[in-house]
Amino acid sequence: MTADAPIGLFDSGVGGLSIMKEVRRLLPGEDLIYVADSQYCPYGEKRPAEIRERSAVITLFLQEQGAKVVVVACNTASVAALEYLRAEFPLPIVGVEPAVKQAALHSKNKKVGILATGVTLAGERYASLVERFGGDLTVINQPCPGLVEKVEAGEIDSPATKALLVQYLQPMQAAGVDVVVLGCTHYPFLKPLVRQLVASGVQVIDTGEPVARQVCRVLTENNLLAPAGRKGREWFYTSGDPASVRPVLEKLWGGTGEGLARLPAPFSRGE
Repeated sequence: MTADAPIGLFDSGVGGLSIMKEVRRLLPGEDLIYVADSQYCPYGEKRPAEIRERSAVITLFLQEQGAKVVVVACNTASVAALEYLRAEFPLPIVGVEPAVKQAALHSKNKKVGILATGVTLAGERYASLVERFGGDLTVINQPCPGLVEKVEAGEIDSPATKALLVQYLQPMQAAGVDVVVLGCTHYPFLKPLVRQLVASGVQVIDTGEPVARQVCRVLTENNLLAPAGRKGREWFYTSGDPASVRPVLEKLWGGTGEGLARLPAPFSRGE
């Protein structure tokens, strides 16, 4: 493993691009490989065992591409598979978790709302987060079926997406929260719309920047930071149909770097 090796990132779909954007901003010299497991999206409706299986398949692919660190750029996959991946693979693996700690630090009235998938909210990792950092908080947990699919379709400001957000934010608004946490990596692409819908003064936070900082720490500790002065490149893969994924990827990322390719077999079939 060398310093000029790439960073691997994956998500159930295009949501993890919100994490990748922060990694790119903080680490402009790093090569990045992104995998959207679009054929199996959304993970939030899958069994934990299936999510672990897909996460392992993609991590193996990224390892074979020479990744020096893998970022599980998906809250649901982090809940279901992070510890399993760390036990199975001999490379650093960084996960994502809802920003409960940051919410506790920022909330003045100690009322916070968490938008996330059902799998994330039901997971032991999330329960541990709330226990460790949310002891004095009133936490409104809100599963958000349908939002991932809207982002996957590129509908980040459509009337239908707005209607879903109005529905999911209503219990939080009624409870008077002063912080809303975007607990799925797809949701930062909806942040402008969320900010329109919440009351004035409500903070809307996600974990993209903290995850990017953690990636930087891991690379620094392992002497794996890319040499100074180089310009990083990006490669994109999907387990779905590249023709369908490409327009949304280009909309959310702003291009497709070295291109978008389909994961080779057996990675695209989960075998």
